[in-house]
Amino acid sequence: MRIHFKALPGKGCSRERPVTVDRLRRTGLYLPAMLGEIERKTAEVRGEWEKGRAGVESLQDLEELRVRFLGKRGYIAQLFALLRTLPPEKRAAAGKLINTLREQIEGELESLKGQLAAKAEAERLKREAHDFSLPGVWRGIGNLHPLTQVRLEIERIFMEMGFDVASGPEVETDYYNFEALNIPADHPARDEWDSFYIDEGLLLRTHTSPVQIRVMKSKKPPVRIICPGRCYRRDNPDATHFPVFHQVELLWVEKGLTMAHLKWIIEVFVREFFGPGYEMRFSADFFPFTEPSAQVHIRRAGGPWLEIMGAGMVDPAVFEEVGYDPEEVTGFAFGLGIERMAMLKYGVDDIRLFFQNHLRFLEQF
Repeated sequence: MRIHFKALPGKGCSRERPVTVDRLRRTGLYLPAMLGEIERKTAEVRGEWEKGRAGVESLQDLEELRVRFLGKRGYIAQLFALLRTLPPEKRAAAGKLINTLREQIEGELESLKGQLAAKAEAERLKREAHDFSLPGVWRGIGNLHPLTQVRLEIERIFMEMGFDVASGPEVETDYYNFEALNIPADHPARDEWDSFYIDEGLLLRTHTSPVQIRVMKSKKPPVRIICPGRCYRRDNPDATHFPVFHQVELLWVEKGLTMAHLKWIIEVFVREFFGPGYEMRFSADFFPFTEPSAQVHIRRAGGPWLEIMGAGMVDPAVFEEVGYDPEEVTGFAFGLGIERMAMLKYGVDDIRLFFQNHLRFLEQF
């Protein structure tokens, strides 16, 4: 916007000087003004202000706009300089008009300043919303159940020795759970597995041995597998029994295997799982599906003997049931309880703690 009554600085002087009538006369820009002309130019300045304020986006823009309109050489100063060109009786009305415009601009400047300051503060707070110099806040996260941790550790140990992990259904047939394992219907060993029957011939498996039968029926030797899984027996809950428990069974079938191989495998497992410094012994036992059979005990030097698993060479009757020739191949198997391993490893004296889901207990693992 160019206003023809704009004053200029003095010749040879860069310093801004106030606008006066004498300076207007000397620069040739002086024109006698009437009140109507003041009103017109005031409206022009108002229009220019509206355009200027619409483009303000920062406090710096606002300051430049303030100088442009309210500075010593600004539009308002130029309007005030014209008052002396009016007849005395017109100056009051014209001055009131210009003062009203100046007050409006000053008020709107303050309003815009407050809005821009608030906007700048909000942007600053947004940038500084995360103070990375502050200490972190701990947030609890979940963890694997101790039984899962133990199972995974057992699987890792045997997988590093070359065994595969096999699984099978938890709802089993009587054939796979008992008969194929040399436990016929009238066998007294069935009394040791008080089972949950679903209907005639179907039950919740009492051990993971049925997985061994399924694998041997599906492939020829050699077989090197472990069978982890959940099992069920009708036990009354106490410190060492629970109707739901977890087992890991191992089966190795190949030519030339003996009890010496079985002992070596178990020794490696004990050393890896419990650490060095344990003694191990075998004691004779009976299982329908292994012959000979044994119980395996371990202890620290001078400590009590602790039973950890049952083991033995696979009974020839089992090999015949799955179609293997017991004259060609031999094998051994053992089974251990995951809860039993966890209780021995961590010093837990009650199996029920693993199933009660108390955080004070679970957070220790």
